[in-house]
Amino acid sequence: DTAHLSISVNVSARQFRQPGFVAEVLQTLKNHNADPRQLKLELTESLLLGDIEDTIARMVQLKSEGVGFALDDFGTGYSSLSYLKRLPLDQVKIDQSFVRDVLTDPNDAAIVRTILALAKSLDLEVVAEGVETTGQLSFLRLHGCEGFQGYLFGRPGPAETIDALLDPAG
Repeated sequence: DTAHLSISVNVSARQFRQPGFVAEVLQTLKNHNADPRQLKLELTESLLLGDIEDTIARMVQLKSEGVGFALDDFGTGYSSLSYLKRLPLDQVKIDQSFVRDVLTDPNDAAIVRTILALAKSLDLEVVAEGVETTGQLSFLRLHGCEGFQGYLFGRPGPAETIDALLDPAG
């Protein structure tokens, strides 16, 4: 049973700004009888360089249909804290460049703790990218992070391997 699973899709700024993007996403969901609440579009901070009002309007339109949004690679680009307040986000993803040295670099540790505290106060989920060690995982959990990606959990693989991962008897 895969009803509890969701999928996250990276979307470039160029793709997101294409005329008809919103309609295409909604039509694709309809064609596949997919629940929009199980789709999260991951946007990078480069999207914030364009027409922010148009970006927000597109996000609001998709969000009204149930689609979620994550701000990917948070902290590495052009983000302003005002965007966190204005954009209809559900999640921020802490870039792996901060996670990598979280145990050895006090500045990275401080940045990660601050992002986690800020996200919590804004009621945003957080995913830490690039988690490779149990030490990193422990640090992140200790400071309230509940979502993780990285080699500690698995390496990227071909789509054909998904069925085997989902099959409990496999």
